[in-house]
Amino acid sequence: MVAKAGKVSPKRRTAPKEKRRTQLIKATIRSIAKRGLPGTTMATVTSEAKLSLGIVNLHFQSKERLLVATLRYVVDEYRPAWTKALDESGPSNADKLRAILDVEFAPPICEPNKLAVCFAFWSESKSRPAYRTICAELDKQNDEMLIEYCGRIIAEGPYPGLDPKVVATGLSAMSWGLWLDMLVSPDSMNAEQAKNVCLAYLASVFPRHFGE
Repeated sequence: MVAKAGKVSPKRRTAPKEKRRTQLIKATIRSIAKRGLPGTTMATVTSEAKLSLGIVNLHFQSKERLLVATLRYVVDEYRPAWTKALDESGPSNADKLRAILDVEFAPPICEPNKLAVCFAFWSESKSRPAYRTICAELDKQNDEMLIEYCGRIIAEGPYPGLDPKVVATGLSAMSWGLWLDMLVSPDSMNAEQAKNVCLAYLASVFPRHFGE
């Protein structure tokens, strides 16, 4: 049956709450990627989502709540991606580090819109406590995971004199730098090249494990 003119169809009005929230968050990601955080408004989000302003107000009440939910959504994609990659990787600690790099340089983490969103929020995290808390949670988890596997490989090597925290910090900093290169210079740096740069770094540090 065709809905009467001027009325919203029941299907559109009664979409499940979580589905609608996700739709709005994905629209926010697109808006931030195009306009940055300052240029993203409730109006730009509803335009991207092709929904009414009343819908976004109903689900998030304010721009700040929507932005925090968006950052949380992007950060929370990491955890199941890491878990899945580690569970499906080979048994060695070198396999585990390769699996982590696979996650960091493949969708859904490593794609232009998500990279733009990550850098937009991280640049604001110093002055925004809510952003800083969420970002710090992810950084802490990532650092602990990298330090753990680097420490195991150092013990296996053995690689005397190496500090797992130093090696892990170098790898993390390299990933961030390569993400930035991919974002601002996509014609000269892609995900496969970026991952190979990280593997070359690991080969220089752990030649017995990544020398190939």
